[in-house]
Amino acid sequence: MIVRLDLQDEQTVQKLWNMQKRAYRVEAELIGTEDIPPLRESVEQLRACGETFYGYIEGDELAGAVSFMIEGETLDIHRIIVDPIHFRKGIASQLLASVHEHGCSRIVVATGSLNEPAVRLYERHGFTLTDKKEVKPGLWLSFFEKTIRR
Repeated sequence: MIVRLDLQDEQTVQKLWNMQKRAYRVEAELIGTEDIPPLRESVEQLRACGETFYGYIEGDELAGAVSFMIEGETLDIHRIIVDPIHFRKGIASQLLASVHEHGCSRIVVATGSLNEPAVRLYERHGFTLTDKKEVKPGLWLSFFEKTIRR
């Protein structure tokens, strides 16, 4: 089940923060750097980030989450997080599909270029690679876009 998360709820934001740390440590290993903003983020910074969050609930457990911001007709995905103990269950695909319900005509997302599971996820869901940028020495991001026909 996918539900909107209330980051003002202390238990919810703490569960999200803990899951985010576990998930982004895996990405850090894949891309070869611990210098990923979500790994440096405090609970208070997470609560105040201004993103809209939806969580994937399995039983009574937060197993994944997606966050985004909408500007005009563009939905910008900021995070797709899956708890490593829930990898390979299709949770990221379900979270990604759920953002289409927000009525935007364009969805954009970026990920570490060496994060092959994320790159394959976006390609499998019809996203097109639009750019690659070296954001700091040795760290490349891949930018993806998808146009939604209404």
